[in-house]
Amino acid sequence: MKNLANCKPREFLQQANKIRKIAEKWLQDTKILDIRKNLPEYPEGATQEEKDAILQEQAKKNLSKMLDAILETNSEETLDLIALLCFVEPENVDDHEMSEYIGALSELISNKEVLRFFTSLMRLGQMGSST
Repeated sequence: MKNLANCKPREFLQQANKIRKIAEKWLQDTKILDIRKNLPEYPEGATQEEKDAILQEQAKKNLSKMLDAILETNSEETLDLIALLCFVEPENVDDHEMSEYIGALSELISNKEVLRFFTSLMRLGQMGSST
């Protein structure tokens, strides 16, 4: 299945911009960037080992909240975003098996160049205004 990791350069840039616009709204709707900022409070006098355990527990809670936001509360928007990553228009998302999307996502998240591109956009503030 075609995706951002295996497409032609012209396709990449055009599709990346399309994704950037929908990803901005998706990030706002899911609030996952805010959820991951939830940090634990440490009891006074906690040892480093206790702090590590508390932090690990908070990370599990944050991940659970992010998954709820992505897979349950905003599942349609998440599926639209996944479709666009695979050059499928959101209205045609059901034309493919979920296994195709999972395979494409696996390829995408293991592609350092694709991840670096989107990370640099976020760092530069380019995920902002889509107008």
